[in-house]
Order: sequence, then C-alpha cells, then structure tokens
Amino acid sequence: MNKNKLTVSHAPFWHDGDSLFKMNLHIMIATLPAVIFGIIQFGAPAVGVLALSLSSAMAWELIMNLVSKQKITIGDLDSALIGLIFGMMVPATSPWWFVITGTFVAVIIGKMIFGGIGANPFNPALVGMAILMLSWKTLFDFDAVYVNYEFGFTALAPLAAIKAHGAQAVADLFPISDLIMGKQVGAIGSTFGLGLIIGGIYLILKGYIRWEIPVSFIIGIIFTAFCFNMANPDTYAGPMIHLFSGYTLLGAFFLATETSSSPVNRIPMLLFGFFAAAMIILMRSIGVYPDGTILAILLLNLMNPLIDKIRPKALGKGVNNA
Repeated sequence: MNKNKLTVSHAPFWHDGDSLFKMNLHIMIATLPAVIFGIIQFGAPAVGVLALSLSSAMAWELIMNLVSKQKITIGDLDSALIGLIFGMMVPATSPWWFVITGTFVAVIIGKMIFGGIGANPFNPALVGMAILMLSWKTLFDFDAVYVNYEFGFTALAPLAAIKAHGAQAVADLFPISDLIMGKQVGAIGSTFGLGLIIGGIYLILKGYIRWEIPVSFIIGIIFTAFCFNMANPDTYAGPMIHLFSGYTLLGAFFLATETSSSPVNRIPMLLFGFFAAAMIILMRSIGVYPDGTILAILLLNLMNPLIDKIRPKALGKGVNNA
C-alpha cells in the first residue's frame, strides 16, 4: 500500500519568483524622481520628515508584532512603503508629533487592526492622512507653512488659489509647463508631475500596477474638470491645471492602485479609477477642501467590494444535465 501523502495548499500553485519585498522595493524606487525633487526644492526639513515618517511607520509595525506576539514582518517593506507614501503627502515643515501620529494611524489602524497585509479595506496611508486633515487642517495650508521659504516661482498652492480667487484670476500665474516641472507649492512628493508620471510608467511596465486604474483616473479628471470648466470658466479651472496640481498624479499611480483596497478585475478597475477622479473634481469644485483626492479615494475604497462584483456576462447558455 502506498503510504505517500500529498500536501495540498491554497492557490497559487505556481510562483513566479517575485515577492512582497521586491514589489514594495520597486514601488519605492518609482517614487524616487518625485522624492528627490521634493528634497531639492524644500531642503533639509523634507529629508527629516521623510526619514521620520518611514522609520516611525516601521517602528509601529514592529511594536505591534511584538505586542501581539506575531512574526516580525517589517522585512517585507510594506510599512516602509506606507511611511514613504505618507511622508510624500505632508508638508516639509510638518512637526515631529504630527508625522508620528499620522504613521501610527496609518500602520496600526489603517493596516494592522484589519489583519495586516492584504486585509486592509482602505489605503493605510490615506487613513492616516484623513485623520490628520480632519484634526489639524491648518497644517495643510501650504501657503502658510512655506511662508518663510523663498522660491523662484509663484509661491502659492494652485488649488487653494483657485478656490479662493477663481480659476481665471490665477490661470496666468501657473503655466502648465511650470506645474509639470514642479514649480508649485505643495506636499514633499506631489509637486513634480513629470517625476510621478515617470514612476507610474515604470510600475506599469514592470507589472506592479495595472494600467486600467491610472488611465481611467486621468480620463475621469480630464472629463469632469472639462465639464465644470465649460459651465463656468471664471470659477472652475481647466483639466490640465487639475491634472498637474495637488495630489492628482500621486493618486493616479501610487494611491488608487494600492492592491488591497482596489479592484482586481478590468471593468471594476476602470469604474474605480474614473469615479474616484470624478469625485475628486466634485470635491474641489463644490466642496470645502481645495483638494479632495484623499477623501475621494477612501470613498471608492469603501465601495470597492461592491464595484469588484461587476462582471461581464458569459456568452451562451448553460446545459442542465439533470
């Protein structure tokens, strides 16, 4: 009698040799053009904020591992990536307690409480950002926090200026070419549009993100902004200003594409990206906040389980053999 036993595990049964560590490392590499530009533009304070954000995020996960007596998981770089993305979304002048509070919320509440990697229904970095925005709104007033900086361009946050003075009044202050090249005031890693595009294309070509969400996201921004601009060009900015300002491109390539909180099927991905972008323009145009990227993507994260159930119907009819 053959006593050999087969051990059966869950799919997938064939591994391509990739790893979570490798994926997170490539995403971090993709952020480098925008991060390096942010450091050059905002100086040493930006280095401190990014370093504190990345290290504190890893520390919070390590503490949670030790307290819950789980395997140490910081080696997969997931919390490091959360900390890096979070650091890219805050001003270079952020105080230390502000950064540490944000990474605590992002890692402990946004990720670990839900069960860790793959179990979080919301993008962890966005959870931390949302809590900070609701609690300390003034620290996201980029015009105020950079008042002591000297820039070689108009030192205004484009979206806030449009919100306060209307689109027509500020259109001449922000040429699209300047916005693409990072000549604007904003978060450390969100101002250099060209760098974010380069990083996003790198991730698509490497296969770490799918093209559907970024492309539909950008189309949604352009279409919805165009509709508002056509209705009232004096009040509502054109599509290109929205596309290259605020957190838009960071959202398209690095926030909306977070694997655990976004769809896995093509049609849901297209819907997810488009409606997240449409909600962003709605919030920017008729909402309270100058930039609605964070809240809009979190809202679509909430709707993700429902959206991901949308499937194309199979052709043909089933045969009942009973």
